[in-house]
Amino acid sequence: GLGLASMVIVFFCNSYYIMILVWGLFYLVHSLTDTLPWATCGHAWNTEQCAELFHLELCRNGSANASAGTGPFNLSCADLASKRSPVIEFWENKVLRLSGDLSEPGEMNWQMILCLVTTWVVVYFCIWKGVKSTGKIVYFTALFPYVVLILLLVHGVTLPGALGGIVYYLKPDWSKLAEAQVWIDAGTQIFFSYAIGLGALTALGSYNRFHNNCYRDAYILAVINSSTSFFAGFVVFSVLGFMASEQGVDISKVAESGPGLAFIAYPKAVTLMPLSPLWATLFFFMLLVLGLDSQVQRGAGGWGWGGDGGGMSPLSSALCRMPSRQGGMYVFQLFDNYSASGITLLWQAFWECVVIAWVYGADRFMDDVARMIGYRPLPFMKWCRGGGGGRWCWAVVTPLVCVGIFVFHVVNYKPLTYNKTYVYPWWGDAIGWVLALSSMLCIPCTVLYKLLRCKGSLRERWQLLTTPIWGHHHLEY
Repeated sequence: GLGLASMVIVFFCNSYYIMILVWGLFYLVHSLTDTLPWATCGHAWNTEQCAELFHLELCRNGSANASAGTGPFNLSCADLASKRSPVIEFWENKVLRLSGDLSEPGEMNWQMILCLVTTWVVVYFCIWKGVKSTGKIVYFTALFPYVVLILLLVHGVTLPGALGGIVYYLKPDWSKLAEAQVWIDAGTQIFFSYAIGLGALTALGSYNRFHNNCYRDAYILAVINSSTSFFAGFVVFSVLGFMASEQGVDISKVAESGPGLAFIAYPKAVTLMPLSPLWATLFFFMLLVLGLDSQVQRGAGGWGWGGDGGGMSPLSSALCRMPSRQGGMYVFQLFDNYSASGITLLWQAFWECVVIAWVYGADRFMDDVARMIGYRPLPFMKWCRGGGGGRWCWAVVTPLVCVGIFVFHVVNYKPLTYNKTYVYPWWGDAIGWVLALSSMLCIPCTVLYKLLRCKGSLRERWQLLTTPIWGHHHLEY
């Protein structure tokens, strides 16, 4: 059941996450110009409300000098507040061509379709020859972003206002811990980074030799992952601090999350930098490489190798094209919040811990690890009596954390919104829950199906179904 559930999650995730690469490629292509198209007004996608300069702090006695792309003129502060940035108009009118509602799918964006086909071709050729070629590609896709991050940080800290952004980053608002969404977002980030519940890294790890030190690798992965996220925060907030300083507003006004950070806040920030096309090209190439790295790992680990690894079913192809429509962003957010969200991954992790700790047995699992690496894990893993290994961690602590965050989210559940203004209709949220339950129900349904198919008493059925079936490559050890 866990295997089926993870396949459903990976299927949905690969189908909608590809749009991150598509948008990154679209911005990358448009960065190869002398002047960034989202830096100025006057384009076909801009409206009369487009304004290049805001500087609300210049408001004096109800008037301010501003520029809206057609030349300087006087505006009241109220009029100035109603103006729209060319960055937002490029994102919504050129890239998304956003419709007014989830029920309005609109027309296909053929530029996005072309980018979509291109990214899928790249992903296919990254995985079509199997794990060896993918491993070599991941060396580049995993290491190159560090080079770009270092370059961006060196440049970012030299910008005026960067220190204020870094201070804002290092000074958390503890009251946010009372919000369920913060915990869900944090859990989702960690789960996605470690591929917990998805099975992709587990599948790729199965190609290692039997005596590979997976215990050590797990710690290295955790340290590198969290350290990278912490380091990337300095890069992002140094630029956001500069952006806030240039616009004369508080940094909380420019600190976006999700797609808004990558495709609104940072594109706006690079327009304020010298040699802005260069920094935009570096940033979006890095974003494309990072997205490609995630997509390749999920595609390789979740879909298997050979013809199935790069193939797309008609359903997957249809799902990929949906975000390319004018109402696609609403669909993208629906999938992002339900189909492969913290809820589904927490559910997966909870049952994984139950299976390992209570069905297979934590002690037996620790013995297996010891046979592989040649020694038992460090003593601090023994959060219980005797040789219990990580029993309390896997049997009690982790399941309780997963259930706690899950319940916290359900109790504080709020209807999905886009951009803090558009509230999804009830049927939109219903579709979201169908997406979530399509993977979550795989586990209890499989348990029920297996029990009903077996013969004998309930105890005999349970004993038979929970007895490990070892292959020859296991019996060898």
